[in-house]
Order: sequence, then C-alpha cells, then structure tokens
Amino acid sequence: MSLGALSTCITQPPKNLVQRSSTHNRPLTTPNQNSVDKTNLVFRRKHNPIDPTVLWTSSIARRCRNGHLSEAATEFARMRIAGIEPNHITFTTLLSACADFPSDKTLYFGASIHSHLYKLGMIEDNVMLGTAIVDMYSKCKHVDLARMVFDDMTVKNSVSWNSMIDGYMRNGDVEDAIQLFGEMPYRDKISWTALIGGFVKRGHFEEALSWFREMQISGVEPDYVTIIAILTACANMGVLGLGIWIHRFALQRNLTNEVRVRNSLIDMYARCGCIDFAYQEFSKMEKRSRVSWNALIVGFAMNGRAEDALDHFSLMQKEGFEPDGVSFTGALTACSHAGLVDKGLQLCETMKKVHRISPRIEHFGCIVDLLSRAGRLEDAMQVIETMPMKPNEVVLGSLLAACRNHADISLAERLMTFLVDLDPDTDWNYVLLSNIYAVVERWDGVGKIRNKMKSLGIKKKPGFSAIEIDCCYHEFVAGDKSHPQTRNIYSMLEQLSLGFSLFGNAPTTFLEEFSDTEFAND
Repeated sequence: MSLGALSTCITQPPKNLVQRSSTHNRPLTTPNQNSVDKTNLVFRRKHNPIDPTVLWTSSIARRCRNGHLSEAATEFARMRIAGIEPNHITFTTLLSACADFPSDKTLYFGASIHSHLYKLGMIEDNVMLGTAIVDMYSKCKHVDLARMVFDDMTVKNSVSWNSMIDGYMRNGDVEDAIQLFGEMPYRDKISWTALIGGFVKRGHFEEALSWFREMQISGVEPDYVTIIAILTACANMGVLGLGIWIHRFALQRNLTNEVRVRNSLIDMYARCGCIDFAYQEFSKMEKRSRVSWNALIVGFAMNGRAEDALDHFSLMQKEGFEPDGVSFTGALTACSHAGLVDKGLQLCETMKKVHRISPRIEHFGCIVDLLSRAGRLEDAMQVIETMPMKPNEVVLGSLLAACRNHADISLAERLMTFLVDLDPDTDWNYVLLSNIYAVVERWDGVGKIRNKMKSLGIKKKPGFSAIEIDCCYHEFVAGDKSHPQTRNIYSMLEQLSLGFSLFGNAPTTFLEEFSDTEFAND
C-alpha cells in the first residue's frame, strides 16, 4: 500500500468509530464543556481569550488519556465541522491514542489522519508528527508502512530512530532492527534499550545479554528500564551469577530505588531458586506495589513454600492491596504444590464471586494441576472439557503427566485428541504418551506412536542441559562435542565415573571415547 493510496482515505473519522452526540442543541463552535476542566474555563475570560484550537485539543486529549477513543474521534469531527483548524499537537494526540489502543478501527482512523497530513505536506518537516505516525503504524502491526513514512521524513531525531527500531522488534523483524540500529548516526541509552528490550520480549534472552555487553563496551550508561530488561533475561535463563552482578551494577548507579527494579530483582531471585534473597529485597522496600506482592507470592509458590505464599496473599489484602489475577495464580499454585485441594477450589470461587475476576487459562491450568496432583484425574478432565477457552499445552501437559504417574492409559488417549488439535506437529505429546505406554509395558502402543511420528515426519527434539559458570551460560546435549572445552569436560566425566565405580555405583550412561586427533585443533 503506497502513500498515494493512503491519500484516498477519508479525512473524517469512520462512522463506526464516531459516536453521536447526545446533546443536539450544543453549539459546534466550542468543545464539549464536560471535557474542559475548570482551569480552562477560567482562561476563557474576554480580556484573555484562549485559542479555540487549544480548547478543542484539550478536550480531545482528555478523552484520549482516559482511553475513550470513540469520544475523541467524535470531538475531532465536531472541531472540523465548527471550522476550527487543528494543529500538530491535535494530530499528534490522536495518532498517539491510535498507537496506544491498536485495532482495525483505530488503524483506519489513524490512516485517515495520515492521509490528511500527507495532503497538507506536514509530515516531511515535522518530526513530531512523522514519529507519531511511525509509532502508530508499528503498533498497529503495519511496520512496512511505518518504514515508508520513516524514509520519507527529511528531519529525524533520536526518538524517530528509536520508534522505528522498537517497531521492528515489536513485530519480530529482528534483522531489520539490527540493520537500522547500525545505521543510526547516534545511539543513546533509549536506542540500546529498545533493541535489548525487544530481544527480551521475543524470548531471545542470550542475544539480549550479548547486546547489553556491547552497550557497556560502547560506553553508554544504562537506565533503570535497561536494568529491568536484563534482569528479566537473567530470570528466564536462570543465570543467578549474572543476576547478582547486575544487582550490584544497579546498586553502584543508584538504580535500585526504582520500585520496578526492586520488583524485577524479586522475580529474578525467586525464579533462580533464591527465594530468601527475593524476600530480602521485598523487606527492604519502603514503598511496595501490587506487582511487588505478586512477585513474592508467586516466588514462594514456585519454590515450594506454599504456607509463606498463602500467608503473604492474606497479608497483602490486610495492607490494602486488592488481589488481581496474578495474585490468585500464585495462591492457587501454592495450594497445588501443598495438596490443598479444598483450599484451592475455595480460592477459585472467592476470585469469581467476591473479587469479580473471570478465570483465565492460567487459573484453569492451576485447578487442573491441583486436581491432577491429588489423583482426581477425571475431575481434572472435566475442567478441561468445560472450560470456556481451548486448553493450551501447559494445561494438557499437567494432566498428561499425571496420567503417566498413575498409569492411566485410557485418559491419556482421550487427551491426545486435544493435543493433536492444538499442535499436530509437536513432538512432546507423542513422546509423553509413548513413555506412558512404556511404563505399563504396552510395547505395541510404543511402536504405534513411533510409527505415527515417523509417518507425520515428526522427530523428537533433543533435550539439553544448561549450567552457568562465572556468569557464562553453557548448553549441552547428549554426546555434545561442540563446546570449546570438550576435552576437559569429558576428562572430568571420566574421573567422576571412576570415582563412582570405586564406591560400587557405576553409572549406566555410556561415555564415548575420544581419540587424540579430535582435539588436535584445540
């Protein structure tokens, strides 16, 4: 779609976005008085009249800030009908609102504004408008149009470049983001954070850490947003040593006073298995948010400290914090790990009836896991069959694992219908069912599953182990020879194997012998 094609879009808001005004006799020469605060009214004195464009823009901005985009579009339409010319602030306000609440309707409205600005020739030289349009198209998942606008801008600043990079990362165009990053005339902390944060959001945690190292080499000081992104990467990878180093790094730069950094530290320590460190950070906080409580509750639950999780779930409410869906996920997880079936079911009812929170898929997953761990497999299956949304692999996986533990072949076979519909090309569901057959020595079933995988072209993905040494992350698969220290690793394994043998506990894993020629190039 070219800019020329965009110029054919309407310059008025689409009818399905504009709401009819309930007050038919209100004059169009002034904005809706309900949206103009008392401060604005004071300024409308005869001896000091305020620019009508400013009044209308203020009225539109108020609606945009409150997320009432339809009302903002209606007010904009009234402004145009009244003959009041909007300025670049008016257009930027509307475009930013379209970016903050992306949908097909807001994209259509944003494109119509872009068309009008294009006809007026206001985009090329106005960096604020150009950047707002780039951001709007990027967040509406039209990064190709965003790049077209970006390339046509004759004036760009760091915000323009950062918005385009963020747009690429947001839409998964990593290579284009890196290429554009390399073309930047000047890279500030926001540029680096946009790239690093983009990698974290896409789940490319190792790349995020690599680019953080490049940021340090370049001499650009990170801000607290960068630290949050890196701590998130450390949490997902489970690299405790690096997480501690980042913590110290943030302390030296007085970045840990930010509540969101503390929350990230709590989450990182909890997910790395150091729940006592997480609690220590929580205890130091002078000001806590609901996210702080949630991070600690979920941390306690995932580390097996169910009683602490439930105690803090109650304590957060006594402190005046209303629990949300995440809070209940943590509490339900704690009940599941502790085997508190009745308590978990009671919490679910409280969530729905008292707090008016509609259960999401993660809550149903907790209930399925709760019942599965308690051996109530049919009840768990009934939850899956009656839940209002399709179950995902996590929900189904917890029950399938329980089928293996209880050697329930018939229920596992029923579950396979859901699993094949969910993702017919994945390997883990077939492998798990094959293992269930093997547990009960149903070798015909094992062969049937393997033949089916072969006919579908599905291959089992090799599992890997990971370990962190001196803040470096190492991954291994069985028989791996790619590591630069392979010779030393296998030498140590031989020593361990010999040690076990001396104590009469010889390992069953076969240790492959290597010839000296394989290490000639080390």
